[in-house]
Amino acid sequence: MAAPQLSLKGRALRYLSMREHSRLELGRKLARHAEEGDDVDALLDFLEKNNWLSQERFSESLIHRRSARFGNSRIMAELQSHGVKGEALQELKAGLADSETARACEVWQRKFGTVASDPAERNKQMRFLMQRGFSQRAVRAAMQGRDPDDD
Repeated sequence: MAAPQLSLKGRALRYLSMREHSRLELGRKLARHAEEGDDVDALLDFLEKNNWLSQERFSESLIHRRSARFGNSRIMAELQSHGVKGEALQELKAGLADSETARACEVWQRKFGTVASDPAERNKQMRFLMQRGFSQRAVRAAMQGRDPDDD
């Protein structure tokens, strides 16, 4: 026996019960399943009005999931791709800037652990951290093997 077809609202609630979604992301997912006469934007407005869909919660969730592995540039790019813009994005960026050096040091310590002895190894470590989205200042601090709490 086949499972009954979920309504668009039921599908949206199922997605939101798994994890936080941005409005843009949830809209894309629901648009694939919308039938003629379904108003995805009205459903998204309803979900926001009832506080089931929240851009702030989504942003905090994404930052929490990504901050242990990635730098500010990469996290900001991902937030922008999910439709977070304007003043909210600037506030999130300011909040992340305080911990970037410590996070870069932690990622570097987990991956490498020792200061590079030759230029090739040093470049490899720098590229790794830069690809993760850390700033040059944070990469330099991590490459020196400094503990950020000593400052």
